[in-house]
Amino acid sequence: MIVTINHTSDKILEQIINENQKFINMFFKNKSLKELKSKLKKYLYKKLDNNSLAYYKREISNQNAIDRVSWQNYATIRLLDYIEYDGLVLKDNNLRGEEIISEPITTFYQVINKKKSVSSDFLLDMLYLLRQLNGTFKQKISSKEEIIKWMDRHHSGIEPEIVELRAKNRDRIITKIIQKIDRGEIEKYKYTFDRGMSFREKYKTVQAWWKTEKFHIRFAFRDYKLLNEMLDYSLDKKTLKLLESAKKRGIPLFVNPHYASLLLVNPPKKYKYSDMPIRSYIFPSQELIDEFGYIVAWEKEDIIKPNEPNSAGWLLPNGNVIHRRYPEVAIFIPKTRGRSCGGLCVSCQRMYGFQNGEFDFDLESLDGRKEWSRSLPKYLEYFEKDSQLRDILITGGDALMNSDRQLKEILDAVYIMAEKKYKANRYRKEKYALMSRIRLGSRLLVFIPQRITDNLIQILKNFKEKASQIGFNQFIIQTHFESAMEITPEVKKGVEKILSSGWIVTNQNVFTPAVSIRGHISHLRKTLNDIGVLPYYTFSVKGFRENSANFTNNARTVQEIREEKILGNYSDEIDKRLIELSKKSNNLIKNLKKIRNEIDVPFLSSDRNVMNLPAVGKSMTFRTVGITDDGRRILEFNHDFRRKHSPIIEKLGKIYIIESKSIKSYLKQIEEYGEDINQYSSIWGYSMFETEKRSLLYEYTPFKFKVTNKITNFQP
Repeated sequence: MIVTINHTSDKILEQIINENQKFINMFFKNKSLKELKSKLKKYLYKKLDNNSLAYYKREISNQNAIDRVSWQNYATIRLLDYIEYDGLVLKDNNLRGEEIISEPITTFYQVINKKKSVSSDFLLDMLYLLRQLNGTFKQKISSKEEIIKWMDRHHSGIEPEIVELRAKNRDRIITKIIQKIDRGEIEKYKYTFDRGMSFREKYKTVQAWWKTEKFHIRFAFRDYKLLNEMLDYSLDKKTLKLLESAKKRGIPLFVNPHYASLLLVNPPKKYKYSDMPIRSYIFPSQELIDEFGYIVAWEKEDIIKPNEPNSAGWLLPNGNVIHRRYPEVAIFIPKTRGRSCGGLCVSCQRMYGFQNGEFDFDLESLDGRKEWSRSLPKYLEYFEKDSQLRDILITGGDALMNSDRQLKEILDAVYIMAEKKYKANRYRKEKYALMSRIRLGSRLLVFIPQRITDNLIQILKNFKEKASQIGFNQFIIQTHFESAMEITPEVKKGVEKILSSGWIVTNQNVFTPAVSIRGHISHLRKTLNDIGVLPYYTFSVKGFRENSANFTNNARTVQEIREEKILGNYSDEIDKRLIELSKKSNNLIKNLKKIRNEIDVPFLSSDRNVMNLPAVGKSMTFRTVGITDDGRRILEFNHDFRRKHSPIIEKLGKIYIIESKSIKSYLKQIEEYGEDINQYSSIWGYSMFETEKRSLLYEYTPFKFKVTNKITNFQP
């Protein structure tokens, strides 16, 4: 029964034929494809119970319905969809827009009848599909003990031994910086040594600098050779070659000293792959290098043309400052240092912007935009005069890359805008939504935890105190941890400070292959809960071929939900309690621990798994309706109808996504990380899903009045 991912196409085809004689005979006996498809449909229909038949016909579509579909009928429905969609023509942006035809039934018919050869990736997928259909391939049911065992394989940055290893990294980096300043190889304004200082005195001086945010930004390593030197020349030849190619293509590098110190240099064997999630986020892939210059925007609503609605139908001010998908929330990207980041994540959704020069690391030029202070209130009028907007997400770039002065200026302007909207509503017969949620999108808590200063906390605290009086009731720092290895003692302290201000911290995680290995995300959820952070989203990697190295198949996403994340599920009653606990952020760490002990779970699965669709919004409602000849699945996504959407949603219909790699390629990739891929065999069977319910914690607080149905700033 076992087949390895290294078997040849001929060997796999032989197994398919031997294991499925009755099914395969239909491919031999029927002389035409039309006749074959008709016979296959009749054969498959007989396998469906009433619920599965209704689900296949899309007469029902919800979590309860899919939960009642048997494992075998997952395969039945997929094969019926393969028949229905055979001949589907799509543009494949993994191939720069080249048209491809998905015809799995036609292809399989030709392969069986020796009229065509096909990849082993395609045939492996078919082998497991037919095993699922005939009942020999079973669904994986994980025990609590097994999930905890997977979790316990992983490490965090607050473990004493990891802290010690990173202290050595810090010492080495500090020493090298001293040497380079002494030799004149590094010259930074205000970062100099007094004449006659001993090495010990210089070391203490740099140690003091290390505790400040500005040092890490000023001394960020922009050249790969310098970074390699700071890492004790430990980067392998392949990585160095990729970094050299990336430099030639114009892909920026920006790794600050703190984040560089998180990379383990020649670690003990047990930590061999522990920092892989960090490395895969810093170092570019060959695919990204090849595609840089050809990257197209994944989210079409991010393409904004003057005086025209975006793809979601929203009319937006010129200037690329406001981005909008939904009626109730818009993204605000100030033209300040907030358009830069504390580092470059190679899977960044803004890579399209970096490619086009909209985002960069030229902090001085961003600081110099004095006209921004004058235009800031004008941009915020968009929120003030919109009938539905109640949630402002200030991001970039990175909201906390703004200086304290800039951030205070932005928050003060937000307050004035919200107060005007609040007062104007008193006189409106048709009430507008008031501003009730503010979020600061930032990865600086991870990149440079030294940014979380007492002065920043005071700014946050002051804003919360006065904004609470005019309708705001949700104050969130929305950050991005990929791994518990990014959680350091400095990070833990930073989170505690933020919680003391009355704001909460939520996390968005991107499900890259290095992150997707068994138990990793569950371990991250637990470690986040331990320090008072609430998981919010787990994202499938978006983008096309440029992100294929960091793409994890959606089948693995569903497998993680069904076989690992399930351990942290909790009741609606607990969900309601979390809302109240979030309002008492000072005690959140203690209260999260109390709830977990009470219901005997190691973590709370408060996050939803979603993909940002290349249309409008987020969803994980999909069915696998096709597959390319090289084994990449084609998913038909529907929108998440649990939340409000732009009215244009009714015109969009289904969205097709051609995945960036095959299941076989994904398994081969994680095998290189030391994973036993036999632990992942059930991945082949996960071919559809319904978007999870959002935690009440992340729902908007109801208004005490009815908001008008009128929609402003919209043009269908």
